[in-house]
Amino acid sequence: MAGHRRRFLKSALGAGAALAFAPSSFSWAAGTGEKSAGGGKKILVLGGTRFLGPAVVNYATERGHTLTLFNRGKSNPGMFPKLETLLGDRDGKLDALKGRQWDAVVDTSGYVPRVVRMSAELLAPSVKQYVFISSISVYPETVPPHADESAAVATMDDPKDEEVMKNYGALKALCEKEVSKAFPQGATNVRPGLIVGPEDPTDRFTYWPVRLARGGEVLAPGDGTDKVQWVDVRDLGAWIVRMIEGSHTGTYNATGPEKPISMKEMLEACKKGVKSDATLVWAPAPFLEQEKVGPWMDMPLWIPGASEAAGMTQVDNARAVAKGLKFRPLEETAADTLAWWKTEPEERRSKLQAGLAPEREKEVLAALKKKA
Repeated sequence: MAGHRRRFLKSALGAGAALAFAPSSFSWAAGTGEKSAGGGKKILVLGGTRFLGPAVVNYATERGHTLTLFNRGKSNPGMFPKLETLLGDRDGKLDALKGRQWDAVVDTSGYVPRVVRMSAELLAPSVKQYVFISSISVYPETVPPHADESAAVATMDDPKDEEVMKNYGALKALCEKEVSKAFPQGATNVRPGLIVGPEDPTDRFTYWPVRLARGGEVLAPGDGTDKVQWVDVRDLGAWIVRMIEGSHTGTYNATGPEKPISMKEMLEACKKGVKSDATLVWAPAPFLEQEKVGPWMDMPLWIPGASEAAGMTQVDNARAVAKGLKFRPLEETAADTLAWWKTEPEERRSKLQAGLAPEREKEVLAALKKKA
């Protein structure tokens, strides 16, 4: 299981750069038509032009806040031409941030503790709240089901090892500590689960709406009872902004849905959302293992219930829900994801970054029927 997650993480992190096409014309911001009741705030976003960043920026702008972006100007430059953008580099080139003040900073691009420490320490005297986007991967893969924010986090033998692919979760946990140290009263550590929805460069969820829309017999993992978790990027972005509006600090598992849901319920909702007549063909976990069809990577969102890593899809989110984290219907997420996918360039749509290729799926389905 660990090997599958590391390979999937590598593809996920790498996809952000490899798939940095110009933004599509698909409108996917979480619209409210409302202004913040507490008045506008000055918010600095470290990053801001890829996936979660735009979700935060768009919602905050709609709510009447003043946004400043700080990035290298390499990913989707010009995405927000009306917003102030400061150019620099997280790793040592922070001069553009000096002498400025903001109410809050949202760090969407921190992976290495040393680098996060630089921005946190620099901004501590001039920023009230530091929102760090972490991950539920801070927990060991053997975390028990229903673990809350008090659960032990992953560690590493050498804290100076900055190899993100190998130490992603442990490094994120150390980044959280750096933020909390620099902002003892103003740290908000957000631990999202799998982030999904339009503009996702990794296809970690997109595979299912796209595959279901194609119709026919769809290979589905397990017996349908295994639990799954995710959070729509627009819901997460909106919640982050509201956490700033309320000056809420602390650590939160930001994943959903509000109540546990099974793989079967998830896929049926996706079918409904994309108006699919596909037939789900369920394959037992031992068979998939025999056929070398891996969980999480080949079958996105899925971790077998009998796996020691099953707790990673059953993390307790009660604290975030109590602070207002809400979840749109999965049917809406699936429909919007498919609509966005159809606007992407043909080159982008030629091969999904996650899930099984059509030819491979046919092979596995044939093997399953032969075994029956």
